[in-house]
Parts: sequence; structure tokens; C-alpha cells
Amino acid sequence: MVMQHGVKNFEVVAPRSRFYQGGFGRMFPDLKPWKPELAAETATALEQHMLDFANAKMTAADNEDTDSTLPAGYTYFGQFVDHDITLDVTPLSDAEVDPNRLHNFRTPRLDLDNVYGLGPDAQPYLYENVAGRIKLRVGSIDSRFRDLARLSRAEGESQTALIGDHRNDENAVVAQVQLAFIMAHNSLADAAFDLGLQGMAGFQAARNTLKWLYQWVVWNDYVARICQAEVHETALRHHPDAVGEAAWEAGYKHVFDWRNTPYMPLEFSVAAYRFGHSLVRDRYQTNVLHGFGSFIPIFAPNGATLMGFRALEADRVVQWDWFLPMTSSSNPFPQMTRKFDPRLAQALTHLPEDPERPGDSAKILNVLAARNLVRGVRMELPAGTAVAKALNVAPISLSDTEPDALWYYVLREAELDGGNCLGKVGSIIVAATFAGLLKGDPLSYFNIEPGWTPAKDTLLKSLQKKLSAANRSALNADAHVEPRPVGQPDWTFAAIIRLAGLPVQADDFAQQ
Repeated sequence: MVMQHGVKNFEVVAPRSRFYQGGFGRMFPDLKPWKPELAAETATALEQHMLDFANAKMTAADNEDTDSTLPAGYTYFGQFVDHDITLDVTPLSDAEVDPNRLHNFRTPRLDLDNVYGLGPDAQPYLYENVAGRIKLRVGSIDSRFRDLARLSRAEGESQTALIGDHRNDENAVVAQVQLAFIMAHNSLADAAFDLGLQGMAGFQAARNTLKWLYQWVVWNDYVARICQAEVHETALRHHPDAVGEAAWEAGYKHVFDWRNTPYMPLEFSVAAYRFGHSLVRDRYQTNVLHGFGSFIPIFAPNGATLMGFRALEADRVVQWDWFLPMTSSSNPFPQMTRKFDPRLAQALTHLPEDPERPGDSAKILNVLAARNLVRGVRMELPAGTAVAKALNVAPISLSDTEPDALWYYVLREAELDGGNCLGKVGSIIVAATFAGLLKGDPLSYFNIEPGWTPAKDTLLKSLQKKLSAANRSALNADAHVEPRPVGQPDWTFAAIIRLAGLPVQADDFAQQ
């Protein structure tokens, strides 16, 4: 994929009119676009300017290994969520030259269409009918460990994963998040069958429960961890409605508003939600088989890596109590994300994306920070300080050499606030977007059954009875392992891992 340098004049995909409604839109259509002051306003000059800044100021030093208080598993859960709500199939090079080509092919809903695809009728190769239970296909490594279903595991043959969104196989960790949801559905399909629900009736019951549990985890666990507590509490409020029934009200409707159905805000998708790039570590400890103190890099020219689009091997299987706070986690686990700050891991400055010089940080396709900065300018995003003022938030101070690009601003703000979650501006954009998507989905539990909780769900209660006593006890106890947000609910991302039956602790890796 070659970066194009032609200069063209196009109307941006999300016009600034407040009457515009489309797949993408703007939270702040009245704010003027930000761009750096350049001697020559050409595509080449912009790319080089951002590349120079990213390499000089946005790359972590070799010995810089700062921890946040966010467990590392949430980096990849966040990536999974992103793939559920956005899909732009336009190549980066074309989208940055011609913003008109940007289109969200994914429903802006938290509905797991990246897991279920188009359903059993339209994509039957994702499914299998097991004695009246419609399940998602799963592959295996050996008798102990599962993998995504693939065309083949043989070397030299296509190892393409048979899943609803190919992006969820782009690294080994997000692939196992995908696997967790697939196997959780299959467990729920069994529970539905036990309650007398067969075929499509059982499938729909399992899908609905998993979708609502996912929505619960996204809002009550994930967003609560990445956003400031007061912003999270304001963004969605639970209170009785006019007739005394429970109801949810979005608190930032002036920030994220629409007429009929939600759109995907560019300020979220192109800037604020890309905070996740700063959390990625260069390498991770995966499991006891690979060895305590032995790390696998996310990218490397040779040797074992966590790169995806290939079959999983045992040493790359995630031991989840090393990535999430669980009852069996013990120091130094779980591993934590990097700080929320403007410096990205070395690996993200040496991506293998440029076809002629993969890994060379002099090529913009290999430097993620530079690509993000350029994309923000091409998408005509407003300045970070301008957004802060529009939100009535005191702007942070940037030096004369720092860009006022919204993505950079969100990261710098988070760093100044301690680096353990987003700052005020980033929190409002992210929390308002998730709250708006959940309230804007007529099929979310926030609208269908506002008083729903996992503890009340028939299938989840039935499934818990089938778990071993140890797993049943750990299912809710995991949520009370530090670090956790204030008021953390019992059901967290770790609960989905438990329901899926994926390996959690050292004993799960013992030879059979």
C-alpha cells in the first residue's frame, strides 16, 4: 500500500452543517479545522512535518516502561470494541487523500456484529448446528487450548480465521478476545438448550444475553476505567421515569446529539478513542509455558511475535490472570498498560507496513503516531484547545512546538492528569459517545429492559449452575480484585473469560 502525495480538493465526508446525518458526523461542526503552520502547504510537507514530530517527540525511549493502573487486557478489549462499532474499508492512503471515501460499514451499535457477522443464514460457514444448538465454529491447538476456526493450520496453506471481522485476528491477543466471545456464546447456547430453547430460538436467546452482558461490561467496567469517574457518572444516569419505572438518561446530549439514529463522531473515532495506541506495550509475558519473565514482542522481524493472521500456538495462548485482575493473579500480575500519554511504544514506530521499507521509521506508513496526526488534519478536526473551550473545560498549556491536534491534545491532557485514565476533554468525548450509542440503540438493554443486570438474566443464572464451584465463586470475585474503579460491579470483562472457559491460571496449562 503506497502512500499517495497528490493534492486534491474534496469536501470532507462529514460536512459541517448541523442538518447533515450520515455514517460519520461531527460533535463540533462550528469549530474551524486545525492544521500546522507550514512553509509549503502540500501533502508531502504535512506528512514530513508530522513524521519528524512523531519520531522526535512521540516515541517512548528504550528504557521507558511506565505502568498505568489499567490492566493490559483492556487494551485489546478496547480494540475489539472499536472493531464492533467502526469499519472503514478504505485503505489509509486513499482515505487520507480523499476523505469522501471514508464510510462506516459497521453499525454504530454495541451489538457484536464483529462476532455474529450477518448471521447463520447469510454466513453459514461461521456456524455449526450441534444437536439443536446453533454455535459459532471454534478451532483447536491441542486437547487443552482452543483457537479461532481457520481454513487450515498447516504451514504454507491459508490460515485465515473464519470470523465476523478479519481485523480481530490482527494480533494474537485481540484474536483471543474474539475467541472468548465466541466460546461464551457457545456456552450460553448450551444453557438455552437446557432450558428447552432449540435452533434459532436458542441462538437468539444466547445472542441477546451475550450482547447485553457485553453492553454491561463496556459501560460499567471498561468506560468506567478509562474515563474520569465524575464524567462517567454524568454521561448516563439511572433514575425513575414519569411513571416510576427505571430509565436511563444521557447527560451529554449537548455534546453528542442526533435526529434519528447515532452517527460515529470523527472527534471520537479519529482522535479521542485512539488513546488506546498509547497503551500498547512492546512485549508481553503470555503464559507459564513460555516462561515467567520471558516476553514475546508484538512485532519483530524474526522469531516469535504476537502478530496475527496465523494459527495460534501454545506459547502465545493468553494466561488471563496475567492480563486481567482475577482471583489467581499475584504480583507482578496482571501486567498493566503503558501510561495514557503522547509517547507510543517503539514497535508502533517501526510497523511493517511500508511495502518497500517495512519497519523503517523514515516512512510514514510505519509510524502510527504520524499517521494519526496526518489523518486528523485531513479529516479537518478542530484544535484540542478549541474543543476544551467549547466544553467549558480549562485548556491545558501546550508549548509552541506541540501540535494542537485533537488526538495529541487528548493524550497530553491525560498525561498531565496522571496518565491512568483520560483527562476531562478526552473523558467527555469518549463517555458521551458510548452513552449516546447505547441510548441510541433501540435494542440495547438500556432501552428494552432498563433495570436489567447480569444477575437477573435467566441464561446467565442457568450457566453459572453448570460451572465448577471454584469458577462459580471466582466469576464475581474477580471484579473485586484490585485495581478496579470505585463502585465496580460484579460482572466485568473477566466474567466473559470465565464463561468462555479459556485458560486463566497456571494450572490450566498443566500437561494432561
